Amino acid sequence: MFSTSTQRKYWTFSGETELAATRSEANDKFIQTHGSHMMDEQKLKHFLTPEEERLICRQTEHVLKEFCNIFQPPMPKCVLGTALCYFKRFYASTSVMDFYPKDIMLTCVYLACKVEEFNVSIGQFVGNLKGDREKFSNIILTFELLLMGKLHYHLTVHNPYRPLEGLLIDIKSRCTLIEDAEKLRAYAEAFVDKSVANTDACLIFSPSQIALAAVLTSASQIGKNMDSYVTETLLHGATSDEMEKTVYQIKRIKYMVKSQKPLEKELVGRVQKKLVKCRNQDNNPDSDQYKRKLREMLDEDEEQQTIKRTRISEEEKRRDKELLGVP
Repeated sequence: MFSTSTQRKYWTFSGETELAATRSEANDKFIQTHGSHMMDEQKLKHFLTPEEERLICRQTEHVLKEFCNIFQPPMPKCVLGTALCYFKRFYASTSVMDFYPKDIMLTCVYLACKVEEFNVSIGQFVGNLKGDREKFSNIILTFELLLMGKLHYHLTVHNPYRPLEGLLIDIKSRCTLIEDAEKLRAYAEAFVDKSVANTDACLIFSPSQIALAAVLTSASQIGKNMDSYVTETLLHGATSDEMEKTVYQIKRIKYMVKSQKPLEKELVGRVQKKLVKCRNQDNNPDSDQYKRKLREMLDEDEEQQTIKRTRISEEEKRRDKELLGVP
């Protein structure tokens, strides 16, 4: 249940202000770490601002959605919702300059496939990508454990798609205002898609609130008012304060979805070029720094294995001598 979930306890922010502050803190931390030798003017020119980071994330979220929509075999919507939620959670506390969003995007989708039990092999998965598929496989498998760690292994995501289905079923049986509840489906699903892909609603509101906002918005599109259904049926027995809070949250969700502005391609392009220059090369699989660090890690692991094997061999020799009574 969402009410007792890690999603509600650890990944639900009070609002956009708190979320923006968390992202700004991650941005500032990266700049302080990697720009300590720079003057303030140099930092401003070289590094991304929190607003520019958000722009990159929004663009990548759009790419993620398009990738899921054309994926073969067809991907359930819950995988899309979970992947986007992972991506948003990851960059809530991590700068896009630290880990390249397109690398994390692919890893989010692949991990979501596993968690939502949409069974595809890594070979099938990268088969949906154009380019060096072996490279994509390596990137995904390299960052998968990192992603899970950044998510604190809270991998269960409660998406709005399931409560939306529940609401449509309930409307069919308990709402006399709507003769055919299926007429609400198309626009309601489109609303949920927008809330998941284009906004931070999944980090602020409960899935049932998003689903209810979607149904009410859809009803208004066909000229129906469902206020009495909400107050007299869904919220039957609720206090006036609880009703007011629910209505307020629904209005916030509607405004968030409606107020999203389209991305400016030219601006996104300029920011992406800036990102290429300021990204952390230690986490770039194509960089010499990353390859050198990887070799050092492998060499260190090999050295540790050699030491371990030598220690085991010496211990076995000592035991053999004890058994044979050899001093």
